[in-house]
Amino acid sequence: MISAQALTKNFEGIRALNGVSFEIEKGEILGFLGPNGAGKTTTMRILTCYFPPTSGTAKVAGFDVMQQSLEVRRRVGYLPENFPVYPEMPVNVYLDFVAAIKGLSGLERTSRIKAVLTDCGLEQVQERALGKLSKGYRQRVGLAQAIISQPPVLILDEPTVGLDPIQIVEIRNVIKRQAERSTVILSTHILQEVNALCNRVIIINKGSIVAVDTPDNLRMKLDTVNRVHIEVDGPADRVSEVLTRIAGVEKVEQVGTTATGSIEYSVYVHKARDVRRDISQAVVGAEMGLLSLHPMDMTLEEVYIQMVKDAASSTPAAVEPAATPIGG
Repeated sequence: MISAQALTKNFEGIRALNGVSFEIEKGEILGFLGPNGAGKTTTMRILTCYFPPTSGTAKVAGFDVMQQSLEVRRRVGYLPENFPVYPEMPVNVYLDFVAAIKGLSGLERTSRIKAVLTDCGLEQVQERALGKLSKGYRQRVGLAQAIISQPPVLILDEPTVGLDPIQIVEIRNVIKRQAERSTVILSTHILQEVNALCNRVIIINKGSIVAVDTPDNLRMKLDTVNRVHIEVDGPADRVSEVLTRIAGVEKVEQVGTTATGSIEYSVYVHKARDVRRDISQAVVGAEMGLLSLHPMDMTLEEVYIQMVKDAASSTPAAVEPAATPIGG
């Protein structure tokens, strides 16, 4: 559905993208992760025909972004990072305007406006001017205009920014439903969002792709050390002494104290060893109370930080400029 080959983009001598290549299959929800200035928004702007690459090629739904940009735009719903609005327009009038631009008419147009007002939680504010909406509601309008034509490709730049926790869950559900008929790319700094929504992840840093895989596979590749979380009723210095004597234990880290005064620890062990039985026997044998014990997987946040740290690139990232659309 989406294919990028060796995409490069330069801005005034600074390389923002450096040979980026990836494929996205129909029906996937792909998370695009990276620090500020990594090249996420630049890539999305190329895919949505806001500006051309310096070199390389990209196709969306089988159409070339350079040679067939109008056909691409007909098939893409796009929520940009900073969603522009006509502040004087009421929400329902704006969505009617967008639907007309997207080629909807008659009963289909009326039906789709009603559907996105409901899906995006905009019914109560549909007659309010866009300029008088909160940031969260403007973000909902941005998602509504992106999905109104039920496009085969949906590209979302920070889709839940500015929303409260309840709104975030609601919008995630909208995206999941849309993914039943669309291929979705979303960029985000919220790693829980990737876990909740995405089939695959691209991690990009300084214009180059660092990793492409499922969240679970990325964790497995980097997680070479087992972690066991335990809660112990006993003196901290004694607990550390007992645990560090266990064969295979590499590090013992105190991570917190409970309301009852027991202490929580992370015990780091080489991946080849399972020391849960040894930990249990050592703590109980030292006449301390073992209140809980369970293994811990590497979090996606830890994977992301490690991947970015390990990225071998010295090319500075460009500040991503305001976009000037490609002509149709």
